[in-house]
Amino acid sequence: MSRLAVHDPATGERIADLPADDEASVQASYQAARAAQPAWAARPLAERKACIARFQEAVVRETEALAVTMTRETGKPIRISRNELKGLLPRIDFFLGMVEPVTAAEQVFDEAGMREVIQHEPLGVVANISAWNYPWFVGCNVILPALLTGNAVLYKPSEYAPMTGLEITRLLHASGVPPDVMACLVGAGPVGAALLAQPVDGVFFTGSHATGQRIAQAVGTRFVRLQLELGGKDPSYVCDDVDVRATAESLADGAMYNTGQSCCAVERIYVHEKVHDAFVEAFVATVKGFRRGDPMSEDTYIGAITRAPQLEVLEAQVADAVAKGAHLLTGGGRGAGPGHWFEATVLSHVDHRMELMREESFGPVIGIQKVADDEEAVRLMNDTRYGLTAGVYTRDEQRAKRLLSQVHAGSVYWNCCDRVSPRLPWSGVGDSGVGLTLSSYGIQAFTRPKAWHLRSA
Repeated sequence: MSRLAVHDPATGERIADLPADDEASVQASYQAARAAQPAWAARPLAERKACIARFQEAVVRETEALAVTMTRETGKPIRISRNELKGLLPRIDFFLGMVEPVTAAEQVFDEAGMREVIQHEPLGVVANISAWNYPWFVGCNVILPALLTGNAVLYKPSEYAPMTGLEITRLLHASGVPPDVMACLVGAGPVGAALLAQPVDGVFFTGSHATGQRIAQAVGTRFVRLQLELGGKDPSYVCDDVDVRATAESLADGAMYNTGQSCCAVERIYVHEKVHDAFVEAFVATVKGFRRGDPMSEDTYIGAITRAPQLEVLEAQVADAVAKGAHLLTGGGRGAGPGHWFEATVLSHVDHRMELMREESFGPVIGIQKVADDEEAVRLMNDTRYGLTAGVYTRDEQRAKRLLSQVHAGSVYWNCCDRVSPRLPWSGVGDSGVGLTLSSYGIQAFTRPKAWHLRSA
């Protein structure tokens, strides 16, 4: 059997050597899931909800150990790992509270002996190829509503967070979800390819645009449910009427939280010329106060870069920007020591000739560009092939709504950023992907409606 080595990105230390799946084991898991799914769907919803409620209790009970595991394999600061696990709990509450009303049968017509009813049936067997940056959030956004609505799940966690994937699966099994209904497939790209080769009923992926394209091509001719969350180049605009320091602190956190390795991290900032210089000064001061160091330390804010190849991407973006006239205000290079480290980096005098302002950074790097007015800000915010999130900071709500209504993005923010709510759909436009998770729509995504025409005799 092949193996998957897991390394701590903060030290380079090999911390685990896991048995990995192959084509044969993936096919066997699919066949077992297909056979087990009808019985799982036939169980009363109350029983499926009870399983997920027990899973939630287990997450609470084991939070500290689960946080340590996540930090060791991803380099995420320990307090951010704890935040992710604590933040998962209200999402579980939402799924448990909404699954019944969202999937209840709907009678839409009843007249002259004819009734029309919509029922929501599970898709069947779904594939979930998940991400490493928020493995509990991203994985459970798919796994939990899929299980609650009666599906079986073939779950491939990222090869950069397989230990967390195995923990999620262990806790679900211990909570009553049958092993054949919830299978964890361990491995890298070839395991994902083997999973996509199975005749599944839905594919749910979070990750890079390039991988999303390959997945879409692999399953496009099969007409199955497809959801792709592919990240973005998320902009924020700072208007001329803001509290400069408070806005700088908010956006610095939005850009650097989780070491900038968030799908909805702020990736480019446009600042009205009237407040530009003061904003930049406050922003740099805030970033310089972020401590980089051992992810297990309670006061660490900037952790390790999970994927070593991303260091070259960040270096190249900074070098390209400086060569084209950007001013490097802080950071700019790799951190010293073993492991994968990059300094929190801020550049000003940037523009859209630079890769930094056009392609996803996915690290603690941000460019700040001066703009003359609202119209220029909106034009630059929309000058992208992505469309995940966008934000505006202003004291004027109507101004914010006017500007954000013109921005092409799945989620928009007024005076906040880098925020996800279980009550709102998480989706993107353009190269940020197709489909959605979360909200009532994200529960229904795991069902297909069946139309019933019922005439009494």
